[in-house]
Amino acid sequence: MITLYTWTTPNGRKVSTMLEEVSLSYTAIPINVGKNEQFSPDFLAISPNNKIPAIVDEEGVDRRQTVFETSAILTYLAEKTGQLLPAHGPRRIEVQEWLAWSISGYAPMLGQWNYFAKRAEEKTPAAIERFTTEAARLFGVLEGRLSQTTYLAHDYSIADISTYTWTAAVLHGFRDASPDALGPTPHIERWMSEIAARPAVQRGMRVPEV
Repeated sequence: MITLYTWTTPNGRKVSTMLEEVSLSYTAIPINVGKNEQFSPDFLAISPNNKIPAIVDEEGVDRRQTVFETSAILTYLAEKTGQLLPAHGPRRIEVQEWLAWSISGYAPMLGQWNYFAKRAEEKTPAAIERFTTEAARLFGVLEGRLSQTTYLAHDYSIADISTYTWTAAVLHGFRDASPDALGPTPHIERWMSEIAARPAVQRGMRVPEV
């Protein structure tokens, strides 16, 4: 059994979606980041960077296994099940490339745009301009890639799961707030529709129920 520590954020929903996709049994424990529950000693023992999500796998390879950081969790679950990440070769490298792009660049920039443009009480024009420009560039990278392939690394993979949750959370709000910053994105819209139609994604996006 796997215990998932999570909240209703794009990062949290990556892992619940992955668990649903690979059909692993799990229990979801909500960690309310709005109430700073991520700083509790019990949670810090699992996730020392005080970020959700994190998992505890009671049936790790040799022992009880804890894993924190989203990309590490997605990779761990893919390797545990042999799903959504090729075992070797060029296609594995492609998945790793786009997963790294999603985790290190795409998600943080969309998160910064969302904070400065939407959530911050005090608006900072320079920050809004910077993150609007960078988010638009990254949406352009995604649109360009998906004009060439059905999914980010040809076949549906952990790279798509990682990228989808942030796209679903931000794209339409970004377009409404900055209508002149981003051109048409038909390939992103097609990709989002296909992923959103997956039953496992629909279940995973509802976790945790609070």
